[in-house]
Amino acid sequence: MPGPPGGGRPYADGSSAPSPSGRQLSATDGETTAVVSEVGGNLRALSHGREALVYGYPQSEICSGGRGQVLVPWPNRLDGGRYEFAGMTAQAPIDEPDAGNAIHGLMRWLRWSLSSPSPDVVLAQCELAAQPGYPWGLAVSVTYTVGGSSWLTVDVAATNTGEVDHPAPFGAGFHPYLHAGPSTVDTCLLAVPAASRLVVDERGIPRSREPVGGTTRDFRRSRRVGAMRLDDCFTGLPDTWAVTFRRGDGLGVELWAAKGWPFVMCYSGDTLAPADRRRALAVEPMTCPPNALATGESLIVLRPEETWTGRWGIGPEGTASLKGL
Repeated sequence: MPGPPGGGRPYADGSSAPSPSGRQLSATDGETTAVVSEVGGNLRALSHGREALVYGYPQSEICSGGRGQVLVPWPNRLDGGRYEFAGMTAQAPIDEPDAGNAIHGLMRWLRWSLSSPSPDVVLAQCELAAQPGYPWGLAVSVTYTVGGSSWLTVDVAATNTGEVDHPAPFGAGFHPYLHAGPSTVDTCLLAVPAASRLVVDERGIPRSREPVGGTTRDFRRSRRVGAMRLDDCFTGLPDTWAVTFRRGDGLGVELWAAKGWPFVMCYSGDTLAPADRRRALAVEPMTCPPNALATGESLIVLRPEETWTGRWGIGPEGTASLKGL
């Protein structure tokens, strides 16, 4: 779909005002609608009927707080942006300057190619050229499908394009915020089937891990979030898992992940802009922990032309059992 004169790109509602998040495509089955933006291939909005399921951002604004972003080729923080792999040294740009970290990969501000193979599907694709921060070529596709037993299913594939004849280290994550409904996360019930969490320093870099049993971070049984400030990476998860978030108005939402996502961040949005704080809970499936490119923990290694695939989704409470996860 070409943009209108003057460089504007059409909004999902058909208007032609320029948007900093670029072209928009929607996937819908008549009940559930997902909106994906060209910039970052982001899940900008997800709704079921009149209910907003994720806390997105307006088309007229730049994405803030990582809302809906695709986090590749690494999720979360990278200490000093520096790492070595297979004899190659890399330095990624520092985009969390106060902490001195590189954060959330290199593809979230690129323009992705969007297409709609069918009314209920949006396909986002992007290629990352070899560069100082990641000296390997990478092709990534994300398929957003609505309907079925889950409101949304997300399939991701990443291929080492072989531009550099070496294996490539890789990690992936996603950054959706589950909407708290008419109130804040304080009124919501949260269940996270994790046996442990990472203990991080003041810059968000993991230094150890601890069992959640007997701590305030034990959400293995659903309980109220209350005033707790969450910015925690949980692990010790089952191979397939679901985080359940029951809103104050009674709507139960589940973020589920199939095998291959052994870490999940939960963030209560306390550092967002005042109007957005604690209005949603970020639930971020990740293939590896923060700083994995430097430590090597849980890294996926892609040989030239090799492809990794993963799947996660958002659905009503009980979706994971319905899907047999």
